[in-house]
Amino acid sequence: MSAPFDIGIIDTMIGFPAADMREQYAFITRQTKDRESREQFEFPAEYMFKDVPDKAIGPDADPVAVTLREMDIWGIEKGLIGVHGEVGERAMREHPDRFVPSISVDANEGMEAVRAITRAYETWGIRAVTMFPAGMFPQVPINDKKMYPIYAKCVELGIAVFVCAGVPGPRLKFQCQHVELLDEVCYDFPELVLVTRHGCEPWTDLAVKLMLKWPNLYYSTSAFAPKYYPQAIVDYANTRGADKVMYGGYFPMGLSLERIMTEMPNVGFKDHVWPKFLRENAARVLGL
Repeated sequence: MSAPFDIGIIDTMIGFPAADMREQYAFITRQTKDRESREQFEFPAEYMFKDVPDKAIGPDADPVAVTLREMDIWGIEKGLIGVHGEVGERAMREHPDRFVPSISVDANEGMEAVRAITRAYETWGIRAVTMFPAGMFPQVPINDKKMYPIYAKCVELGIAVFVCAGVPGPRLKFQCQHVELLDEVCYDFPELVLVTRHGCEPWTDLAVKLMLKWPNLYYSTSAFAPKYYPQAIVDYANTRGADKVMYGGYFPMGLSLERIMTEMPNVGFKDHVWPKFLRENAARVLGL
């Protein structure tokens, strides 16, 4: 069966092109040490991707319009975006029916991160907090106690946490994102809705075991072209995990929606998995 693109897909990771890509990703490259990352790459993980979309736009182009056009072409009804900048805020003001707000925080900021979550919830009605442990400076492991006030606030507000897990694409240390660290967080916060981003590799088998164990642990396919979805995740979705795996894209960072949606029909999901994967799981997790 081909993926039902008319379902009204919810993309749990989408963004906007920018005029200055190096500045946009400076928070990552400031802690890299290799020359390519610091001097050549516009996007810190670009060595991993082929035929990346043109992320840079001219000064007169509207980044929100660019993303909306791609969403319309490829059947994306709603996209989870960040509201920690002018572009994201404008997207929410002008198109609240198309975008779902989230905020990214750095656990090193302590209570200020918690206050930022509260402000974003009161101002924008955020439905998720996103975190990149390897990209925090200094890095903060998934189960570090610096993370706990953030997890507690998200439980209190009834919103999900999306956290990168597995070896990161940028040339950063990976220990802080080892999938085994999720176990302690799920144990200490059984009410927390926790969604992994960026693959959980090379520990996808462990990610499946933990999703079987913990009711509120989920997996999103962000940053992976469909032809490279881990087989363990496809098998899990087709068996006991149909309610646990959800679509996440990577436009415009490393993947075009054209490539994602062109490859999507070749993923071996069973018929009953597609609506859950493309829409229903994300709608439930985000409270839409």
